[in-house]
Amino acid sequence: MTSAGGGSSMQVHAVRFGPGQELFGSLQAFVEERQLRAPFIITCVGSVTKATLRLANATASNTNEVIHLSGRYEIVSLVGTLNPEAHLHICLADAEGHTVGGHVLGDLELFTTAEVVVGEADDLLFAREMDDRTGFPELVVKPRSQGESKDPTGP
Repeated sequence: MTSAGGGSSMQVHAVRFGPGQELFGSLQAFVEERQLRAPFIITCVGSVTKATLRLANATASNTNEVIHLSGRYEIVSLVGTLNPEAHLHICLADAEGHTVGGHVLGDLELFTTAEVVVGEADDLLFAREMDDRTGFPELVVKPRSQGESKDPTGP
């Protein structure tokens, strides 16, 4: 288990993306623009026409368990962290209410909208480091040093 102490206060950011935008890249650009250091998804509602997902049985040596969806899907859940190597999982429902979900690889092309609430832990930094046990870069939570600004390049 990786933890950075007794918790953190947080900031809340809300953003809406529109038809045709690619949600994954748009979220990454939003985080970079705001210089968020420990960002995570609080909630998201919306719809997509495309999605590329890695499925649960993929491993570091077999990452080919990927599906490409095309059609109209409601976003029923979006969770994860948005540090530079973002780690998001999504659950989508089709017109009959059948769901599919997995690790977001990209191509989340919006149909109507995505209303996203992003949190940022004020006292933490999120990073990713290779974990030899899993074969994937995994989340490392670090305390943000006192006096450290949100700008990773300066004080």
